[in-house]
Amino acid sequence: MKLTVLGIGSASPQVGKNPSAFLVSFNNEHVLVDCGEGTQHRLLEKSIKISRLKTICISHLHGDHYFGLIGLLSSMNLSGRTEPMTLIGPEQLLDILNIQFLAANTSLGFELNFIKTDNSKSELLLEHKAFTIETIPLIHRVPCTGFKITEKAGRRHLIPEKLPKSFPVAFINLLKDGKDVTDPLTQEVFKSLEYTKRGEPAKVFSYCSDTAYNPVIVPIIEGSDLVYHEATFTKELEDRAAKTQHSTAEQAAQIAKDAKVKKMILGHLSSRYKTTDAHLEEAEKVSSNVEMAVQGAVYQI
Repeated sequence: MKLTVLGIGSASPQVGKNPSAFLVSFNNEHVLVDCGEGTQHRLLEKSIKISRLKTICISHLHGDHYFGLIGLLSSMNLSGRTEPMTLIGPEQLLDILNIQFLAANTSLGFELNFIKTDNSKSELLLEHKAFTIETIPLIHRVPCTGFKITEKAGRRHLIPEKLPKSFPVAFINLLKDGKDVTDPLTQEVFKSLEYTKRGEPAKVFSYCSDTAYNPVIVPIIEGSDLVYHEATFTKELEDRAAKTQHSTAEQAAQIAKDAKVKKMILGHLSSRYKTTDAHLEEAEKVSSNVEMAVQGAVYQI
């Protein structure tokens, strides 16, 4: 499981900082979280095959988080995609897309499976064989949800030297799945915990886009391996942050500290800031597990 940072900018265009877009990758499948303007160009630059993109999550309907979506879906359609796409986002998102496709006289050649979000609570929206996606309720000027993406724990690893040579091969997968096996001939019981060892633990990436300081999310993201959290302002503009329902670097770092996350990366800085120095200095006074997100970086989770 890895995270590729495609865009860390905020609403106003900035050179070198593209609008919000993050790609969570598994072995051969991608989940795109937010899709700001130009996201498909960032995917091309990274040589990422959009055919492996099967799920898109949109946090809210401010343009810097979804204006790239219609272009990306249109390009998929032009390339002849037939595989279904799962789209997760606010209820009005589907209305917006339908208007755009209708105006362009475009019919998608693939099924768009839409799952609407509810920013009033955290809920499990997608159960995949390799991962799950849950929502994180956020506080913003329009309905907004973050996303908690959990890669499921790996299957248990077999300890082959412990098994008798005559052990039925057909039962090996049962042991790896954590199930005990009884030999039908000898009635001997083989316990999974004795003949296997723990696989890779579950990994968690939590995405907290535009939001006012919201300690309610702490138990939801607690212990996450990696968290992205907006930090639009520094603390001298805390009143401005409260008015626009954004967070300061200090507030984001407090969330990281309280939730005991392993690492938090900060982004979505206002265009008024020309460097990230003030944000980093402010955050580090609260938590040592916070750093600035780097556009184009790949984080192994």
